[in-house]
Amino acid sequence: MPTENELFSAVDALLEEVAQDDLPPPQERKRLREAAGLSQEQIAKALKSRRETIGNWESGETEPRPPKRAAYARLLEKLAERFPDPAEARTLSTGEASEAAPMTATENTQTPAPAPVAAAPAAATRPARTTRSTSTSRRPGAKKAAPANTEAGGPDPRFENGPLAVVDVEDGQVLAYCVGGLVLDVPAKSIPALVEWTLKEAKLGAPKLSGPGKDADPLIVLTEAALERYGLPVALTEEERLAGRLPEGHKVVKQIARAEWRLTKRGFGPWARIYRPATGSERACVQLCIPSWHALDTRHWGEAGQLPPAELARLLGVYASRVMTPRGSTAVTGLELMTALHPPTRASAPDANGERTSEHNPGSLGKDAIDPMEWPPCEVPDGHPVLKDLPRFHVRGPGEKVFEEAYDWARPMTDAECTLRHLVGIDVNMAFAAGANGLNVGLGAAAYVTNPAFDPKLPGSWLVDLSHADLSRVKVGKEWVNLDSSLLPSPFTPKGERPVGPAWYATPTVAYAAELGYKVRPLEAWVRPTVAQARALGISVSEEDIEEHRYDNGRYLDGWYNRLRDAYLATMADLGVDADLSPKDFLTAMDGYKARDPQLAIVVSAIKATVKGGLGKLRERPRGEGWRPGEPWRALARPTWRPDIRAAVISRTRINLHRKIVKHAAFTGQYPIAILSDCVVYAADGESPLDFLPYREGKPLPGGFKLGINPGLVKWEGTQSVLWGEEVRERFTAPELNLARYIKDGTVTDVDTGE
Repeated sequence: MPTENELFSAVDALLEEVAQDDLPPPQERKRLREAAGLSQEQIAKALKSRRETIGNWESGETEPRPPKRAAYARLLEKLAERFPDPAEARTLSTGEASEAAPMTATENTQTPAPAPVAAAPAAATRPARTTRSTSTSRRPGAKKAAPANTEAGGPDPRFENGPLAVVDVEDGQVLAYCVGGLVLDVPAKSIPALVEWTLKEAKLGAPKLSGPGKDADPLIVLTEAALERYGLPVALTEEERLAGRLPEGHKVVKQIARAEWRLTKRGFGPWARIYRPATGSERACVQLCIPSWHALDTRHWGEAGQLPPAELARLLGVYASRVMTPRGSTAVTGLELMTALHPPTRASAPDANGERTSEHNPGSLGKDAIDPMEWPPCEVPDGHPVLKDLPRFHVRGPGEKVFEEAYDWARPMTDAECTLRHLVGIDVNMAFAAGANGLNVGLGAAAYVTNPAFDPKLPGSWLVDLSHADLSRVKVGKEWVNLDSSLLPSPFTPKGERPVGPAWYATPTVAYAAELGYKVRPLEAWVRPTVAQARALGISVSEEDIEEHRYDNGRYLDGWYNRLRDAYLATMADLGVDADLSPKDFLTAMDGYKARDPQLAIVVSAIKATVKGGLGKLRERPRGEGWRPGEPWRALARPTWRPDIRAAVISRTRINLHRKIVKHAAFTGQYPIAILSDCVVYAADGESPLDFLPYREGKPLPGGFKLGINPGLVKWEGTQSVLWGEEVRERFTAPELNLARYIKDGTVTDVDTGE
């Protein structure tokens, strides 16, 4: 006879099998989490698990076990109640349907989402330029064998041919090269017909990135041969290049209008969008990319525009699967990625009639931009409408505007440093992405307060006098240490100069001053509190304020950071640089990594540019169009025009770097020679970072610099001799000379000698 324990064990096993059905499928688990705006880290923290474990549950690689299974099931059940499957909720208000039509390449809120991250093929197996066999009859959708290890599409049958295609002409035939070596015949004879074919037959696109979001529009890349076939110029004239588009009278633009398609306000340029107004949830929009019109900026995409069609499809496909389908420049794509992860609206719960409407999506920036006249004067750039009453040639100083920028600081070497042999540069990986990670930012408008008590958890801009901070004695952790302040940059100014009098700072800068042990007494502040924080500050909060979500803050950029971090790490891993390498192995792996697969190296460059460009777009300046100072410009109409968020990210990035510098100086007595953005130069006896970074038994200084590929860790930037540094300083006497700018290869350029 079985014992009682054996019977209970059998019953528990049976219940465990039944419990498998209590959880939604893995894909739905991920959808629910993203719909709620939660990160894997947040769920892992709540369930006392690791982020990787949550990722495995969402991918189906593993299943949760008791007692965490019950808690996870309860979480998903409650999320399902609040965020039902949008496939069952297609009835949206007429207002939202009209909003779905794109307006401009950077303004529309139709945010595409990439397919799940796919492994990139090895360099040896990437697709070569294929030729069409005359004995092969292919139809749209028919596959052609190619030496590629990529997958053509994801699990969504609507997009089984991938997110994009490169259209070329070979032997008189128009062919579309997709990811994974797939080649489609294109029967279209004109651009409007190409758009129709793309939407109806090509099965191109990508699933949305978040629950309330929208699927990614298909991307069509046109080669020079394709441009000629469809009556488009291979290159723009100088006038067209400056205008950024073809003239309205061009025959192809007229063809598009006759076929009742529309172009965005950007017109038919290097990144043209052709669409028809959305009907309900159904979209009809195709993005065009024209490399020969300089759509792929060589600063970020290298020679991608010169690649054969199959190789270009592979390169862009990797970027699309890991970041998102490009929506324009890397800067535009970086900004659109923010919106794709946090769409401004979502479908509401059904009303009494079972209908749903559009409502604010918690954690997003909303669909309405802040009124230009409501912006704090200290946060906006010169020429903004809120500053229109300033004298014409007035120059605002630190007491009138927030000036949070990256470091550009250098100093002469000491006698002791001149006795050393080398100058070694280290560079922080994805520094600005790391600065965005976990950063609390405002999601609504700002409120003005006077003489407030500083709160490091309250995002905003603070007018504080930090001129008493001299860095000679600072608090590092719980201990006070003495430093040589003459060898350190101030953490409060980009040029490293000691501040003079009150100045405006973002929250991370003021918080760091308090961390170092300085007294912080703000005179004024523009803060972005939650409703509870606003009431605690004595700010009157009306029901209208609550209804319009005027007061809120949160970690808006976390998902954006995670997406770009994962894309960066996955691509570097494909290039042979893993995140778990020892310091010595890491330096070896980084040596010549770009040559292992030049295409993937371009993807890495594009990912980095997506980070910096996306953050830069948060404070986009006027771009011609007859703008005059004091007048609004196009970018102000976007909810994502947020110079305060940009300032906070840059502030935190600079502070993160300074904190490491102070820890390093306190422990080793070594001080930086020069700093440029995320690159720091030290004098050392050896040529390697390991010759001055204080590793002990393979472990770095806690809170200091650590070699590695993860964002926030550092890599070797370059090494030059101390003699080289002294010679450069003697040869070029320009005050802005910064050795960190030239440490990579030693070539000194762009120095104004005054001659």
